[in-house]
Amino acid sequence: MSKVTAVIDIGSNSARMAIFRRTSRYGFSLVFESKSKVRISEGCYENNGILQQDAMNRAIYALKDFVKLARNYNVRKLFCVATSAVRDAPNKNEFISLVKKETKIQVKVINGEKEAFFGAVACCNLLHKKDGITIDIGGGSTECALIENGKIKELISLNIGTIRLKELFFDSKNDIANAQEFIQNEINKIPHSFISDNVFGIGGTIRALSKLIMKKEKYKINSIHGYEFNPRLYFDFFRDIYSSDIKKLKDFNIPQDREDNIRGGALIFSMLLEQFKTKLVIASGVGVREGVFLSDLLRRQNYIFPNGINPSYRSILDRFIIEEKAQNSVKKNSLKLFNELSCVHNIDSKYLFHLENAAGLTKIGNYLGYYSSHEHGAYFLLNALSYGYSHIDRAIISLLVKYSSKKIPKDDEIVHLDKYMPDIRILQWLSFILSIAEVLSLVDNTFNFDFKDNTLYISSKDTFYVIKEKVSSLHKPDSINIEFVRL
Repeated sequence: MSKVTAVIDIGSNSARMAIFRRTSRYGFSLVFESKSKVRISEGCYENNGILQQDAMNRAIYALKDFVKLARNYNVRKLFCVATSAVRDAPNKNEFISLVKKETKIQVKVINGEKEAFFGAVACCNLLHKKDGITIDIGGGSTECALIENGKIKELISLNIGTIRLKELFFDSKNDIANAQEFIQNEINKIPHSFISDNVFGIGGTIRALSKLIMKKEKYKINSIHGYEFNPRLYFDFFRDIYSSDIKKLKDFNIPQDREDNIRGGALIFSMLLEQFKTKLVIASGVGVREGVFLSDLLRRQNYIFPNGINPSYRSILDRFIIEEKAQNSVKKNSLKLFNELSCVHNIDSKYLFHLENAAGLTKIGNYLGYYSSHEHGAYFLLNALSYGYSHIDRAIISLLVKYSSKKIPKDDEIVHLDKYMPDIRILQWLSFILSIAEVLSLVDNTFNFDFKDNTLYISSKDTFYVIKEKVSSLHKPDSINIEFVRL
């Protein structure tokens, strides 16, 4: 597989290009993304689905620029897929030929189920929950996939989309009643097996709505991917949006490029959430483009990463961590200490996940600067551990790295997450364990641990004055003693 891969998605509303750079077999990062509001579907739904010449011309201009941008990133493999508006168009072959002639790009028109599949592959691999229903609202269609235990079970595509609804029901007046009837007729096609508490929200409409909720709640983690909310708290908010006159959408802080299609999207989203009786929405920053890329990357792995592989974690190690011996020492000693001290800290083993991730990446801040390296590392990880981590996971790992060797306070960055965060004592213990392991990694030595009579005995073949001094100065979450023993 090429080291740098570009994926172009020609949707009904926008054409988008994402460029991914592989850092190892399973490590990768998004290095560039661009979109153009070409509106390939403009005018087609009121003209028997025929793509209009002006819309096709806009698409050609955008694709030509995408090719130039891809060349700047040394892209060696480029995929281009087209979805609802193009696949439904009687003149799609004319458009495909024109693209090939003008840009040398070979457009692959994918059917609705394949579109749903790509979105599902992205969510299966890059979100932190493994059970849910995807909702991908596009301009011409909406795709859903049922995911159970990380496996794709069913796929369906519905002929309801934001531009389709805009042209049929919202351009002349807010014909909400007929729009609802139109949507319901499509929803009735969904099999009864589509049942899950969770919805994975894909696409620009759901991202825009999620951002509005984040702003409304003054949410401080600036990342849409993995953001969670209870939809029951926001149905009235969605209703206010889709019932609003277009001139009043500015009152909701709707982005200008979403003003003319957000109402149809909010209506579709609300009705699907009601249909699925959703309890939790997880907003996805990934979708068809990531699904196309991953389908190529994981084509020999049944489209799923092997157990224990996280692409964000792997990519960070590939790009930044060169002192792997010391970093592995931190991880190994953290896990040994957690187990040895389990009788006193009584922490659920699920937090080993956070400890292990923090221990494996605690030195990342050194690459920005040695001084304040823990603060650098914490900020970096809060923003870089995007794939496969919840916001709470990222907040915990970030805090452990930030306050390694220090007492964890109530941090302003995550105080609004308090009701979701573990008890401060758990964080203090995890930080204490990580801090000991980090100090011990300063020397190339093997340490053994034994806890008895309220004393942690750290034994090795040598004694190190500086290490003993550093460990003795650490904040202890409970009144335990630490003794060094020479073997």
